Amino acid sequence: MSLKKIAEMTGVSPSTVSRVLNNVSATCASKEVRDKIFEAAREIGYHPNENARKLRAASHAAPVKYHVSIVLARIKTLDTDPFFSELFRELEISLFENNIKIDHVVYAEDFLPRDISESHGVLILGRCSHKLLGQITAANCNVAAISRNSTNFNVDEILCDGKKAAELAMEHLISLGHRNIAYIGDCSYESRYIGYCNSLIRHDFPINYKWIKQTDQTKESADTAFCELMGQTTDFSAVFCANDISAIRILEILEEKKKEIKRNISVISIDNIEESQSVPPYLTTINIPRREMAHMAVLLLLDRMEKKHRETMRIEFPCRIVKRGSCYPYPARQPEG
Repeated sequence: MSLKKIAEMTGVSPSTVSRVLNNVSATCASKEVRDKIFEAAREIGYHPNENARKLRAASHAAPVKYHVSIVLARIKTLDTDPFFSELFRELEISLFENNIKIDHVVYAEDFLPRDISESHGVLILGRCSHKLLGQITAANCNVAAISRNSTNFNVDEILCDGKKAAELAMEHLISLGHRNIAYIGDCSYESRYIGYCNSLIRHDFPINYKWIKQTDQTKESADTAFCELMGQTTDFSAVFCANDISAIRILEILEEKKKEIKRNISVISIDNIEESQSVPPYLTTINIPRREMAHMAVLLLLDRMEKKHRETMRIEFPCRIVKRGSCYPYPARQPEG
Protein backbone atom coordinates (compact mmCIF):
# COMPACT_ATOMS: atom_id res chain seq x y z
CA MET A 1 0.00 0.00 0.00
CA SER A 2 2.86 2.41 0.77
CA LEU A 3 4.37 1.99 -2.68
CA LYS A 4 0.97 2.68 -4.25
CA LYS A 5 0.55 5.75 -2.06
CA ILE A 6 3.97 7.13 -3.09
CA ALA A 7 3.13 6.37 -6.75
CA GLU A 8 -0.11 8.37 -6.42
CA MET A 9 1.71 11.27 -4.76
CA THR A 10 4.41 11.43 -7.44
CA GLY A 11 2.47 10.46 -10.55
CA VAL A 12 4.63 7.47 -11.47
CA SER A 13 4.05 3.72 -11.42
CA PRO A 14 4.55 1.58 -8.28
CA SER A 15 7.26 -0.34 -10.15
CA THR A 16 9.21 2.90 -10.69
CA VAL A 17 8.84 3.75 -7.01
CA SER A 18 10.14 0.30 -6.10
CA ARG A 19 13.13 0.57 -8.42
CA VAL A 20 14.12 3.98 -7.05
CA LEU A 21 13.74 3.04 -3.37
CA ASN A 22 15.60 -0.21 -3.93
CA ASN A 23 18.43 1.59 -5.74
CA VAL A 24 18.21 -0.52 -8.90
CA SER A 25 20.24 2.04 -10.90
CA ALA A 26 20.75 5.77 -11.23
CA THR A 27 19.09 5.70 -14.66
CA CYS A 28 15.85 3.98 -13.66
CA ALA A 29 14.25 7.44 -13.32
CA SER A 30 15.23 11.08 -13.79
CA LYS A 31 16.76 13.03 -10.91
CA GLU A 32 13.55 15.06 -10.56
CA VAL A 33 11.44 11.89 -10.28
CA ARG A 34 13.85 10.30 -7.78
CA ASP A 35 13.79 13.46 -5.65
CA LYS A 36 9.98 13.46 -5.62
CA ILE A 37 9.83 9.77 -4.66
CA PHE A 38 12.24 10.18 -1.74
CA GLU A 39 10.42 13.31 -0.56
CA ALA A 40 7.10 11.43 -0.60
CA ALA A 41 8.65 8.45 1.18
CA ARG A 42 9.92 10.72 3.95
CA GLU A 43 6.54 12.45 4.17
CA ILE A 44 4.61 9.23 4.83
CA GLY A 45 7.42 7.63 6.84
CA TYR A 46 7.90 4.72 4.43
CA HIS A 47 10.66 2.25 5.33
CA PRO A 48 11.08 -0.91 3.27
CA ASN A 49 11.25 -4.22 5.09
CA GLU A 50 13.55 -6.58 3.22
CA ASN A 51 12.42 -9.69 5.06
CA ALA A 52 8.77 -8.84 4.45
CA ARG A 53 9.45 -8.39 0.76
CA LYS A 54 11.23 -11.72 0.54
CA LEU A 55 8.67 -13.68 2.50
CA ARG A 56 5.63 -11.78 1.15
CA ALA A 57 3.90 -12.83 4.33
CA ALA A 58 4.09 -9.86 6.67
CA SER A 59 0.94 -7.82 7.05
CA HIS A 60 2.83 -4.73 8.13
CA ALA A 61 6.38 -3.37 8.12
CA ALA A 62 8.72 -4.18 10.98
CA PRO A 63 8.89 -1.45 13.62
CA VAL A 64 11.59 1.16 13.18
CA LYS A 65 14.49 0.30 15.46
CA TYR A 66 16.45 3.56 15.37
CA HIS A 67 15.89 7.22 14.58
CA VAL A 68 18.74 9.41 13.30
CA SER A 69 19.27 13.03 12.35
CA ILE A 70 21.40 14.30 9.46
CA VAL A 71 23.45 17.50 9.69
CA LEU A 72 24.40 19.15 6.38
CA ALA A 73 27.57 21.01 7.27
CA ARG A 74 28.66 22.62 3.99
CA ILE A 75 25.50 23.53 2.10
CA LYS A 76 22.44 25.68 2.70
CA THR A 77 20.04 23.46 0.75
CA LEU A 78 20.28 20.08 -0.94
CA ASP A 79 19.92 21.88 -4.28
CA THR A 80 23.14 23.85 -3.71
CA ASP A 81 25.56 21.08 -4.69
CA PRO A 82 24.59 17.90 -6.58
CA PHE A 83 27.42 15.98 -4.90
CA PHE A 84 25.83 16.37 -1.48
CA SER A 85 22.35 15.83 -2.93
CA GLU A 86 23.45 12.51 -4.46
CA LEU A 87 25.30 11.54 -1.26
CA PHE A 88 22.17 12.31 0.74
CA ARG A 89 20.11 10.04 -1.55
CA GLU A 90 22.58 7.21 -1.02
CA LEU A 91 22.28 7.72 2.72
CA GLU A 92 18.49 7.60 2.51
CA ILE A 93 18.67 4.32 0.61
CA SER A 94 21.03 2.74 3.14
CA LEU A 95 18.92 3.99 6.05
CA PHE A 96 15.77 2.59 4.40
CA GLU A 97 17.49 -0.75 3.89
CA ASN A 98 18.37 -0.87 7.59
CA ASN A 99 14.88 0.24 8.66
CA ILE A 100 16.14 3.45 10.22
CA LYS A 101 13.99 6.57 10.23
CA ILE A 102 15.27 10.10 9.65
CA ASP A 103 14.09 12.42 12.42
CA HIS A 104 15.56 15.72 11.24
CA VAL A 105 17.63 17.12 8.39
CA VAL A 106 19.49 20.09 9.86
CA TYR A 107 21.57 22.70 8.05
CA ALA A 108 24.65 23.90 9.92
CA GLU A 109 23.62 27.55 10.05
CA ASP A 110 20.23 26.58 11.54
CA PHE A 111 21.60 23.99 13.96
CA LEU A 112 20.05 23.75 17.41
CA PRO A 113 21.15 20.98 19.82
CA ARG A 114 17.54 20.07 20.64
CA ASP A 115 17.03 19.05 16.99
CA ILE A 116 19.27 16.01 17.44
CA SER A 117 19.25 15.32 21.16
CA GLU A 118 16.39 12.80 21.02
CA SER A 119 17.70 10.90 17.97
CA HIS A 120 19.60 7.66 18.51
CA GLY A 121 22.44 8.92 16.34
CA VAL A 122 23.66 11.65 13.99
CA LEU A 123 25.18 11.57 10.51
CA ILE A 124 27.20 14.60 9.37
CA LEU A 125 27.71 15.37 5.68
CA GLY A 126 30.67 17.57 4.80
CA ARG A 127 33.43 19.47 6.57
CA CYS A 128 32.39 20.66 10.00
CA SER A 129 33.97 23.25 12.31
CA HIS A 130 35.23 22.08 15.70
CA LYS A 131 32.74 24.45 17.33
CA LEU A 132 29.81 22.78 15.59
CA LEU A 133 31.24 19.32 16.22
CA GLY A 134 31.45 20.17 19.90
CA GLN A 135 27.78 21.21 19.93
CA ILE A 136 26.75 18.05 18.09
CA THR A 137 28.68 15.64 20.32
CA ALA A 138 27.45 17.45 23.43
CA ALA A 139 23.85 16.84 22.28
CA ASN A 140 24.35 13.28 21.00
CA CYS A 141 27.20 10.85 21.66
CA ASN A 142 26.55 8.63 18.61
CA VAL A 143 28.00 10.44 15.60
CA ALA A 144 29.45 9.42 12.23
CA ALA A 145 30.73 11.92 9.66
CA ILE A 146 31.28 11.66 5.90
CA SER A 147 33.85 14.02 4.46
CA ARG A 148 36.78 14.49 2.08
CA ASN A 149 38.99 15.50 5.01
CA SER A 150 39.45 14.29 8.56
CA THR A 151 38.07 16.62 11.21
CA ASN A 152 40.73 15.41 13.69
CA PHE A 153 37.90 15.34 16.21
CA ASN A 154 36.65 12.54 18.42
CA VAL A 155 33.96 11.27 16.04
CA ASP A 156 33.78 8.28 13.71
CA GLU A 157 34.57 9.26 10.13
CA ILE A 158 34.21 7.93 6.60
CA LEU A 159 36.72 9.69 4.37
CA CYS A 160 37.85 10.06 0.78
CA ASP A 161 40.96 12.24 0.94
CA GLY A 162 40.42 15.48 -1.00
CA LYS A 163 44.15 16.18 -1.18
CA LYS A 164 44.83 12.80 -2.77
CA ALA A 165 41.95 13.34 -5.21
CA ALA A 166 43.38 16.72 -6.23
CA GLU A 167 46.86 15.28 -6.67
CA LEU A 168 45.43 12.50 -8.87
CA ALA A 169 43.68 15.10 -11.04
CA MET A 170 46.81 17.23 -11.29
CA GLU A 171 49.03 14.27 -12.14
CA HIS A 172 46.71 13.44 -15.03
CA LEU A 173 46.97 16.96 -16.44
CA ILE A 174 50.74 16.98 -16.00
CA SER A 175 51.02 13.59 -17.70
CA LEU A 176 49.28 15.16 -20.71
CA GLY A 177 51.99 17.82 -20.88
CA HIS A 178 50.27 20.70 -19.07
CA ARG A 179 52.41 23.04 -16.98
CA ASN A 180 50.26 26.16 -16.71
CA ILE A 181 47.27 24.93 -14.72
CA ALA A 182 44.66 27.25 -13.18
CA TYR A 183 42.66 26.47 -10.04
CA ILE A 184 39.02 27.41 -9.40
CA GLY A 185 37.49 26.56 -6.00
CA ASP A 186 37.71 27.15 -2.28
CA CYS A 187 41.20 28.06 -1.05
CA SER A 188 40.56 28.40 2.69
CA TYR A 189 41.54 25.34 4.75
CA GLU A 190 40.71 23.26 1.68
CA SER A 191 42.54 19.98 1.06
CA ARG A 192 41.87 20.10 -2.69
CA TYR A 193 43.70 23.43 -2.93
CA ILE A 194 46.57 21.97 -0.89
CA GLY A 195 46.72 19.02 -3.31
CA TYR A 196 46.86 21.45 -6.26
CA CYS A 197 49.76 23.38 -4.72
CA ASN A 198 51.62 20.24 -3.63
CA SER A 199 51.53 18.87 -7.17
CA LEU A 200 53.00 22.05 -8.63
CA ILE A 201 55.74 22.10 -6.00
CA ARG A 202 56.53 18.40 -6.48
CA HIS A 203 57.13 18.98 -10.18
CA ASP A 204 59.06 22.20 -9.54
CA PHE A 205 56.42 24.34 -11.28
CA PRO A 206 55.87 27.88 -9.94
CA ILE A 207 52.60 28.73 -8.22
CA ASN A 208 51.13 31.57 -10.28
CA TYR A 209 48.53 33.30 -8.12
CA LYS A 210 46.87 35.03 -11.06
CA TRP A 211 45.74 31.54 -12.14
CA ILE A 212 44.08 30.86 -8.75
CA LYS A 213 40.47 31.93 -8.22
CA GLN A 214 38.66 31.65 -4.88
CA THR A 215 34.99 30.67 -5.17
CA ASP A 216 32.19 29.25 -3.05
CA GLN A 217 32.11 26.29 -5.48
CA THR A 218 28.78 27.12 -7.11
CA LYS A 219 28.12 27.42 -10.85
CA GLU A 220 27.56 31.15 -10.49
CA SER A 221 30.87 31.83 -8.74
CA ALA A 222 32.71 29.56 -11.20
CA ASP A 223 31.23 31.59 -14.07
CA THR A 224 32.50 34.83 -12.56
CA ALA A 225 35.90 33.37 -11.68
CA PHE A 226 36.55 31.90 -15.12
CA CYS A 227 35.51 35.07 -16.93
CA GLU A 228 37.87 37.05 -14.68
CA LEU A 229 40.62 34.53 -15.39
CA MET A 230 40.14 34.81 -19.15
CA GLY A 231 40.13 38.59 -18.87
CA GLN A 232 43.39 38.71 -16.93
CA THR A 233 45.48 36.08 -18.72
CA THR A 234 45.37 33.55 -21.53
CA ASP A 235 48.65 31.74 -20.82
CA PHE A 236 47.13 28.75 -19.02
CA SER A 237 46.27 25.52 -20.87
CA ALA A 238 44.22 23.65 -18.24
CA VAL A 239 41.86 24.30 -15.33
CA PHE A 240 41.50 22.15 -12.23
CA CYS A 241 38.15 22.76 -10.50
CA ALA A 242 37.47 21.74 -6.93
CA ASN A 243 34.08 20.26 -7.85
CA ASP A 244 32.11 19.08 -10.86
CA ILE A 245 29.44 21.77 -10.96
CA SER A 246 32.14 24.44 -11.33
CA ALA A 247 33.82 22.45 -14.10
CA ILE A 248 30.54 21.84 -15.93
CA ARG A 249 29.84 25.57 -16.00
CA ILE A 250 33.32 26.22 -17.42
CA LEU A 251 32.74 23.62 -20.15
CA GLU A 252 29.50 25.43 -20.99
CA ILE A 253 31.34 28.76 -21.26
CA LEU A 254 34.03 27.22 -23.47
CA GLU A 255 31.32 25.90 -25.78
CA GLU A 256 29.45 29.21 -25.81
CA LYS A 257 32.62 31.20 -26.59
CA LYS A 258 34.55 28.72 -28.72
CA LYS A 259 34.71 31.16 -31.65
CA GLU A 260 36.32 33.76 -29.39
CA ILE A 261 38.67 31.50 -27.44
CA LYS A 262 39.92 29.48 -30.44
CA ARG A 263 42.00 27.05 -28.38
CA ASN A 264 41.46 23.93 -26.36
CA ILE A 265 41.49 24.32 -22.58
CA SER A 266 41.52 21.10 -20.59
CA VAL A 267 39.14 20.89 -17.64
CA ILE A 268 39.24 18.35 -14.80
CA SER A 269 37.53 18.22 -11.41
CA ILE A 270 36.43 16.07 -8.47
CA ASP A 271 33.12 14.30 -7.62
CA ASN A 272 31.84 12.36 -10.67
CA ILE A 273 28.25 13.52 -10.21
CA GLU A 274 25.58 12.25 -12.61
CA GLU A 275 25.58 15.51 -14.59
CA SER A 276 29.28 15.10 -15.42
CA GLN A 277 28.37 12.75 -18.27
CA SER A 278 25.22 14.45 -19.49
CA VAL A 279 26.58 17.10 -21.90
CA PRO A 280 29.58 16.66 -24.22
CA PRO A 281 32.45 16.98 -23.92
CA TYR A 282 31.91 14.64 -20.98
CA LEU A 283 33.87 15.69 -17.94
CA THR A 284 37.08 13.97 -16.85
CA THR A 285 36.79 13.81 -13.07
CA ILE A 286 37.86 12.03 -9.90
CA ASN A 287 35.24 9.63 -8.60
CA ILE A 288 34.26 9.91 -4.93
CA PRO A 289 32.52 6.61 -4.02
CA ARG A 290 29.32 8.09 -2.56
CA ARG A 291 27.31 4.87 -2.40
CA GLU A 292 30.02 2.94 -0.57
CA MET A 293 30.76 5.82 1.80
CA ALA A 294 27.08 6.24 2.68
CA HIS A 295 26.63 2.50 3.21
CA MET A 296 29.68 2.28 5.49
CA ALA A 297 28.67 5.39 7.44
CA VAL A 298 25.29 3.85 8.28
CA LEU A 299 26.93 0.56 9.33
CA LEU A 300 29.49 2.42 11.43
CA LEU A 301 26.79 4.49 13.13
CA LEU A 302 24.75 1.34 13.81
CA ASP A 303 27.81 -0.25 15.36
CA ARG A 304 28.35 2.84 17.52
CA MET A 305 24.68 3.02 18.60
CA GLU A 306 24.77 -0.64 19.60
CA LYS A 307 27.97 -0.01 21.61
CA LYS A 308 30.01 -2.52 19.62
CA HIS A 309 33.02 -0.19 19.46
CA ARG A 310 34.30 2.56 21.72
CA GLU A 311 37.44 3.92 20.07
CA THR A 312 37.14 6.56 17.34
CA MET A 313 37.22 4.94 13.91
CA ARG A 314 38.34 6.44 10.58
CA ILE A 315 37.73 4.52 7.37
CA GLU A 316 39.22 5.92 4.16
CA PHE A 317 37.94 5.02 0.70
CA PRO A 318 40.18 5.40 -2.36
CA CYS A 319 39.32 7.72 -5.23
CA ARG A 320 39.86 6.96 -8.92
CA ILE A 321 40.04 8.93 -12.13
CA VAL A 322 37.24 8.69 -14.71
CA LYS A 323 38.68 9.71 -18.08
CA ARG A 324 36.24 11.25 -20.53
CA GLY A 325 36.59 13.96 -23.17
CA SER A 326 37.38 17.25 -21.39
CA CYS A 327 41.17 16.89 -21.21
CA TYR A 328 43.56 17.28 -24.13
CA PRO A 329 47.26 16.53 -24.56
CA TYR A 330 49.36 19.69 -24.67
CA PRO A 331 49.92 21.16 -27.21
CA ALA A 332 47.94 18.73 -29.40
CA ARG A 333 44.36 19.74 -30.19
CA GLN A 334 42.73 16.33 -30.05
CA PRO A 335 40.94 15.00 -26.95
CA GLU A 336 42.50 12.22 -24.92
CA GLY A 337 41.69 8.74 -26.14
